[in-house]
Amino acid sequence: MTDSLWTIPILFLTGAIAGLVDSIAGGGGLITIPVMLSIGLPPQVTLGTNKFQASFGSFTAAAYHVHKKNVDLKDAWLGIVCTLIGAAIGTWGVQQIDAQALGKVIPFLLAGILVYTFFTPSLGEVDSAPKLRKNVFYLIMGLALGFYDGFFGPGVGSFWAIAFVALLGFNLSRATGYTKLMNFVSNIVSLIVFAMGGNVWPVFAIPMAVGQIVGARLGSGLVVKRGAAFIRPVFVTMVVIMIFKVFYDKFIAQ
Repeated sequence: MTDSLWTIPILFLTGAIAGLVDSIAGGGGLITIPVMLSIGLPPQVTLGTNKFQASFGSFTAAAYHVHKKNVDLKDAWLGIVCTLIGAAIGTWGVQQIDAQALGKVIPFLLAGILVYTFFTPSLGEVDSAPKLRKNVFYLIMGLALGFYDGFFGPGVGSFWAIAFVALLGFNLSRATGYTKLMNFVSNIVSLIVFAMGGNVWPVFAIPMAVGQIVGARLGSGLVVKRGAAFIRPVFVTMVVIMIFKVFYDKFIAQ
């Protein structure tokens, strides 16, 4: 199907839907990767092309949050640097060792986020007192989650969002904005590595990237306007879907 005239509009629509979902709660790759595989793209090209289009979506979402003053770049500089370093190490590391063991732990970590969210009904509704100093948070989480996104990736947006809420006391809308900024940083690092390996195909990546820009802009506007009450059910839904998807891939499909 990769030579079909319908491929381009399908990829655009896929990118738009993924960008909308990803800008609200993360998990857009659950939409884009199966579609790319289904039209016949090789797995490595699918991952590289996915990073390309996701970079446009995360940039669009992050830029919108910065413009609306929901994210302060000066406040997040250490997180950006640490995430970049972590992602570079993780992207290098995944090419050296087997990521399968880590993959089997992830559904249980996501389940922990789900339980925490359910048992904290007011989670992220308003800002609260931070439990870590900002620089300590960015040093630890930037390196750890940057590494994780470069090394493996699924659920990283959920991990970032819950970390911002639980440890820095951000409301869920603000946490979503900062999450997209960190996602963009780690996406770019992975994209460069995939592109150097020739695993990004522009003819498929570009229409998806355009769709991502459209979807991410719409989703980010909803996040800023509607706040935690809107984000929370979408966030929970995407975490549940990711748990089942990763669990199936690592324990049942093998």
